[in-house]
Amino acid sequence: MARVIPLGKLADLAGAPQLAVPLPLSDPLDWQGLKAALPAMLAEAIDDPRVRVAINGALLPNKLMMQAGAGDEIALLPPVSGG
Repeated sequence: MARVIPLGKLADLAGAPQLAVPLPLSDPLDWQGLKAALPAMLAEAIDDPRVRVAINGALLPNKLMMQAGAGDEIALLPPVSGG
C-alpha cells in the first residue's frame, strides 16, 4: 500500500485527509494507476497541470513519471492561490 495525502481543496475532493492505495502486484504504482485508484472527482482534479506531486517529501519535476512503492507517501499539492 501507498499512502496518498491530498492537500488543500484536493482533500475536500478526496473526502478524507489521507487515502490508502493498493499497489500493482508486479510494478510500482505509476500516475495512471494512481488516478485509477482515486475517487473520480479527485482523479479528474489532479489532471490539472498546476497540481504537483511529491513522493516521501521530494517534489517530482514531472508527475507523469511517478513511481511509488510500498510504504511510500504521495502528496498531492494543489495550485497555490493568493492575492
